[in-house]
Amino acid sequence: MSISSEAARLKQPKRPFALAPIVKTQDSTQRSELVVIRGAGDIASGVAIRLVRCGYRVVLLEIAQPTAIRRSVAFAQAVFDGSAIVEDLTARLVATALEAIDLTWRDEIALLVDPQAGSLGTLGPDYLVDAILAKENLGTNKNMAPITIALGPGFTAGDDCDAVIETNRGHRLGRVILSGGAEPNTGIPGEIAGKSDLRVVRAPCAGVFRSCVALGDLVAQGAPLGQVGDTPVTVSLAGMVRGLLQDGLQVTARFKIGDIDPRGEKADYLTASDKAMAIGGGVLEAMLRLRKKATA
Repeated sequence: MSISSEAARLKQPKRPFALAPIVKTQDSTQRSELVVIRGAGDIASGVAIRLVRCGYRVVLLEIAQPTAIRRSVAFAQAVFDGSAIVEDLTARLVATALEAIDLTWRDEIALLVDPQAGSLGTLGPDYLVDAILAKENLGTNKNMAPITIALGPGFTAGDDCDAVIETNRGHRLGRVILSGGAEPNTGIPGEIAGKSDLRVVRAPCAGVFRSCVALGDLVAQGAPLGQVGDTPVTVSLAGMVRGLLQDGLQVTARFKIGDIDPRGEKADYLTASDKAMAIGGGVLEAMLRLRKKATA
């Protein structure tokens, strides 16, 4: 489908929600349903991976300077590099909503810098997923798409959105909530190999962050990670550098700038996490359940 034909379609009155048809092209068969995801960090990227592999077209909306630290598995890196590959999928930075629409028909993920979601009128998504994970609602509402889904605390299903997905690790991770909200934010990082707070590296002060290690590096306890302004930053335990903030970003004191995986060389920093994929599965379930209800 060309940009011109898609633009003509978008000028038509907004249709009521209906099951989108299967669209057949010369080299693929896929659903025409479009999903807009607010955010492009590691969890949002896991959601995108699940949806694209199931035949959905995906557009990601990000801020101008993303602060994702798990950058090897976050499509947000495309904001800095122009494109980002996570597992076998590619996201590309585009300048306009029409470019984004065109790109999604070519089996790639489009990324727009659009924190206020001003492009929704042009994109006309079938689904909107709030994957910002800000622990509060930064402006998502049920009128943004025929079906809206939000991840984690800060949202009430039935009021802010149609469904909420549980993001807290544990028995309910990835569960679909159709009434009420997710568990409150604990403020405690998830435990890996018995370590929680120690694995997260935070800025000792405000300033510009510069690293001296790379993602995937193995570090010893007390090893340097980089510096914030002129203040050196060290790690609190040995392991693999699984998360690392983009160089050159301004941070505040206590801002998360790194993540050390205590499993060391056994850690996997190149594929989406179990948590991201579980949440992605929850989003997919919610989409199918809500679509079935809307078309019954």
